[in-house]
Amino acid sequence: MYEKLKPYLMLMPTMIIIVGVFLSGICVLIAQSFGYFPEIGLTEPTTKYFKEVFSSPSFRCSLMLSLRISLISTLGSVIVGVFISYIIIKSNKLVNAKKLISRVPVLVPHIIAAIIAYNFLSATGILSRILYNLNIIDDFNKFPILIFDRFGVGTIFAYIWKGAPYVSMVTYAVLKKVDREYMDMTLNLGATTRQYFWHVLLPLIYPTILSSFIILFAFSFSAFEIPFLLGSTVPRALPVLAYHEYSAGDLLRRPYSMVINFIITFICIIMAFFYKKSIDLINKYNR
Repeated sequence: MYEKLKPYLMLMPTMIIIVGVFLSGICVLIAQSFGYFPEIGLTEPTTKYFKEVFSSPSFRCSLMLSLRISLISTLGSVIVGVFISYIIIKSNKLVNAKKLISRVPVLVPHIIAAIIAYNFLSATGILSRILYNLNIIDDFNKFPILIFDRFGVGTIFAYIWKGAPYVSMVTYAVLKKVDREYMDMTLNLGATTRQYFWHVLLPLIYPTILSSFIILFAFSFSAFEIPFLLGSTVPRALPVLAYHEYSAGDLLRRPYSMVINFIITFICIIMAFFYKKSIDLINKYNR
């Protein structure tokens, strides 16, 4: 009996700290989002902060911006990542070198990714200089605004640059296990390589793609660094808006920040539920 409980007993001190900090943060989040903040005299729970946040045009714009950035960047990461892993699988030369190069962005912190995106997409960055030297543009001022823009192009670029290698890494592990006989059998039956990819290979890696999509979507929706460094000030991404409300000098604005964080947390919990379902789907495919 002791041997069975030993791993859990050894983990208990660390888990008490981790779970305690997490739960205390959640409790503070819920209490303050419902207006219970005794330190500044708010002692009556209320839903008025939720009503005011949901009726705020700035919140709705920020929500739509975060959803758009997360959806586009995640779809782009999945498409590019699957393409990279498929190319590596198809290639017989320098496979290890290609895997290493494709996975380098995974190791780079998001702050560095934001700096790379800025240096590449800014008005005097690498891309604009290339276009200028190719005589496609004759003035740096004619280069489109891709950083600090209302559509989050720079943020999307940075997320794809970080997310695509992750998708490539997890899908490559699955593609590598796919029996070569599947392809030979499909081609012998008259199918093309494209038909093999869409009708045989893609369904086999679909559960892995789905789980990767959920992870990247939840992360990009709730992450703070890249939208803060590359995003516009109007509208702000949802995590940046929450930070702005939290860091305001007026403590009476604190419940509004907590409401926004509550919404972000709630959406991430929903994504975690779908992630659990995707894992069940993967296990079903593996049986």
